[in-house]
Amino acid sequence: MRKIRLTAFVSLDGVMQAPGGPDEDRDGGFEHGGWTFHHWDEPMGAFMDRTFDTPFELLLGRHTYDIFAAHWPRVPDTDPIAKSFNAVTKHVATHRPDSLGWRNSRALMPEPVAALRELKAGTGPDLLVQGSTVLLQALLAGDLLDEISLLTFPLVLGKGKRLFGDGAMPGAFRLRHSQVSTTGVLMATYERAGEIVAGSFALDEDG
Repeated sequence: MRKIRLTAFVSLDGVMQAPGGPDEDRDGGFEHGGWTFHHWDEPMGAFMDRTFDTPFELLLGRHTYDIFAAHWPRVPDTDPIAKSFNAVTKHVATHRPDSLGWRNSRALMPEPVAALRELKAGTGPDLLVQGSTVLLQALLAGDLLDEISLLTFPLVLGKGKRLFGDGAMPGAFRLRHSQVSTTGVLMATYERAGEIVAGSFALDEDG
């Protein structure tokens, strides 16, 4: 069985919209695009490199796909991430399969979640989610994520598209790795760990 792994940049208040640039995603009047730029350092680069160390295929929502397809084909293959992204299979949640022009792109048809369950049950490399806030909500609601790597930035954005919506399926995760960058970015990887186990701090009525 294949794993679905998420890597996401988030603010302290859980916003993940437009981390890479001012015009990346202005939906809802978002004005803080590019909020990760001045925090980037060598430890963050090493953390991201480890994300791509093992074989993977990309899993993308349509908006993120369009951003990536406009950028990565223009980056020389001397950049290791560009080389990987341009070569690997891209699975895309879209209603416009005929417009997927980036090499090795495949539409998740006819229904993305059902198509992903079938992919997940098969053999092949892990499926790596990048960005894709709309698709991500469906993955969380369907309890399809096996691993979450979060880079949490020391800032509050106030509004914007958030990582977790109200439809996320409750579940427990186990911390596998964590570190802090020189700019205060908390980098942590969590793996799925079954159901939530509840307890109580309430005092015994007889005590």
